[in-house]
Amino acid sequence: MPRPSNPHPTDGELEILRVLWTAGPTSLSTLCEQLRSERDVATTTVATMLRVMLDKKLVKRTGAGRGAVWSATVTQKIAARGMVRKLVEGVFEGSAHRLAAHLVEGGQLTARQLAELRQLIDQQHKSSAHK
Repeated sequence: MPRPSNPHPTDGELEILRVLWTAGPTSLSTLCEQLRSERDVATTTVATMLRVMLDKKLVKRTGAGRGAVWSATVTQKIAARGMVRKLVEGVFEGSAHRLAAHLVEGGQLTARQLAELRQLIDQQHKSSAHK
């Protein structure tokens, strides 16, 4: 029995999306060239992944054959939001607070990043106080 389709991009699909987010609409051959700067990939593998991503509505194809151009239908922000939601639900029992605490307590943020985070929290606090 095939496993159910996961709407979230896999690691390989994220690699493809990162190229499309950076480069914009791209042919299969150009996409493969970009991916090969990181690791060796077969064109047939990338083509198969694109078909799966098309079914998941992560990409769209314009044109046909060798002239086809691929582009992302999901923004980086939307993809990140869905993946973070999945992480929060699966690992942190639905608590975004626990994820934030984990990042802060884990020492994974620099002093500058902590200051930026503090500024975002202050802005959010001011914004919600005016509502």
